[in-house]
Amino acid sequence: MTDHAPDSSLVSPAGGSLGTKKRFLRQVLRLAGPYWHCERRVKVRGATLLLLLLTMAQVGLAVWGNYWNRALYDALEQRSVRGVMIQVAIFALIMASSLAITAAHLMVKRWLQIDWRAWLTEQLVGNWMGNAHHYRLLFTPGEHDNPDQRISEDIRIATESAIALAHSLTFSLLILGLFINILWTVSGAVDIPGFNIHVPGYMVPLAFLYAGIGSAFGWMIGRPLVRTTNALQTAEATFRFGLSRAREHAEAIALMRGEPRERAGSSTRFGQVMRDWNRQSLAYMGLVSFGTVYGSLLPVLPILIAAPQYIFGAMTLGALMQSAQAFQQLTSSLSWPVDSIGEIARCRASADRVLSLYEDMQLLDDKTQASAHPQIALDTSDSPRLTVEDLCIAEPSGRILMEHFSVEIRRGERVLITGDPAVTSGLFKVIGGLWPWGSGRVWLPGDGEMLFMAQRPFLPEGTLREAICYPRPADAFAEPQLLHALGAVGLTRLSTRLDEQDNWEQALPPRAQQQLGFARVLLQQPAWIFMDEATDAFDPEGERQILEMLCRELPDATLLTISFHPDLGKLHQRTLSLSRASETKLLFGDRRHGNGAPHE
Repeated sequence: MTDHAPDSSLVSPAGGSLGTKKRFLRQVLRLAGPYWHCERRVKVRGATLLLLLLTMAQVGLAVWGNYWNRALYDALEQRSVRGVMIQVAIFALIMASSLAITAAHLMVKRWLQIDWRAWLTEQLVGNWMGNAHHYRLLFTPGEHDNPDQRISEDIRIATESAIALAHSLTFSLLILGLFINILWTVSGAVDIPGFNIHVPGYMVPLAFLYAGIGSAFGWMIGRPLVRTTNALQTAEATFRFGLSRAREHAEAIALMRGEPRERAGSSTRFGQVMRDWNRQSLAYMGLVSFGTVYGSLLPVLPILIAAPQYIFGAMTLGALMQSAQAFQQLTSSLSWPVDSIGEIARCRASADRVLSLYEDMQLLDDKTQASAHPQIALDTSDSPRLTVEDLCIAEPSGRILMEHFSVEIRRGERVLITGDPAVTSGLFKVIGGLWPWGSGRVWLPGDGEMLFMAQRPFLPEGTLREAICYPRPADAFAEPQLLHALGAVGLTRLSTRLDEQDNWEQALPPRAQQQLGFARVLLQQPAWIFMDEATDAFDPEGERQILEMLCRELPDATLLTISFHPDLGKLHQRTLSLSRASETKLLFGDRRHGNGAPHE
């Protein structure tokens, strides 16, 4: 994989491969590294430094609280009213400082979380929407299902969890370093009877032993949680995607009475969610059961260990409680891996899904640039003509659809393209820059804008004005221009609904949608118009009228029409009939000339 500048894209280490075998830390660093070096790195690094300082302040408060705890119990043991009142005042100061530091820490942490998420979302969406990745991924194998869910949900989980885990890990490491010294000093030394062994700071190794045993058992019991969490998040995304598709195709489903099939499909997908949920519940049950026992012993065990010293007068009540609290702090910091295993599992699964999507998009670009397989070269010339040189169109698998096709179309020509639907549609996608699979070269005209009209125009939700002006802003065209375009395509009845909001793909019939597509053409006035069955919802007379109108309104525009209606030939100057190559021919292998070349 080719590395990119760290301030503009995610960085993938050379030779790295994604999957569950990757270390969690490496996944997080691959997401965080480019953000740390991005264009707003000064703010990012400043906020990170401030977060670290606030975390250190939280640790300082924990140490202060530990010594306050000792002073309080010593005052109670001495029955000193004045001493207790002093500790109450100190406690109020500790609480006020804790409130201020915690509030500031929360705001800085949440700013980093949303800013990192915003930057990462911008990078992924930009990459997804660039170079037709969102379309080409549909034909590319790999782990990139439900890219919308990966961008919206998995980025959120990965960024929020990673920063929260980084904070808790830093806090635990600082606590570990400070409370080892406190516990070593407070616990004193002990002599083991019968062995003549003197053990200084004996509660420190006991804390390590307790946390080590707990971590070993915790990781062993919690390992299935990582796998089940990943599976559950994938199943949830698949379930949401199925519901989203049903909403998008509600009319077709209703007309075909497909509701039972959709309910069955939804039930099947949710059944997988339930199965993965139950597997995760079993993993959680083992971990929570162990955590309950482990946590219940933690407050009691250090008091029992240090009790003999207190009983024999070797330490005060305050020292006993301080050592018990220090033992808990130390053990809790050592238990960070066990305590965080659930959050690590969520973060790792989401980071893996985000990086899988990014890697597959990078792989598309790498394959385009690589010379191992031929690719269709798409360039722009200075001449006012569209030139196709020895074009071969293939499927992503390498099977050839059409080969040895050359043609030149001059500015102002009107050309009808007919033949095999797979081939004509492939030519449309090649010239539109969507289809790189194949070989040959296409020179696009350099004398004006080229507009492509798919079979159904995309109509975004919003006002009708926004739908007509798409992809330009709603204020790109004046009111008289909009009214003229609607009248020319036969949609005068919609002129009073320009500022009405609706789901226009559902509100308008197919013919009206295609008419809106032609209204866009009149507004944008491109020099080249390429249509792929953009009039199939019209009757023959309506189709003739809309094309005559287009030629009348834009007499100098080049018109390339993919259609299978033979009567349209009289409205065009020439016809290209494209035939399909032999089903057995492959682009990636031995190629033999055949009779699949298109003819004019």
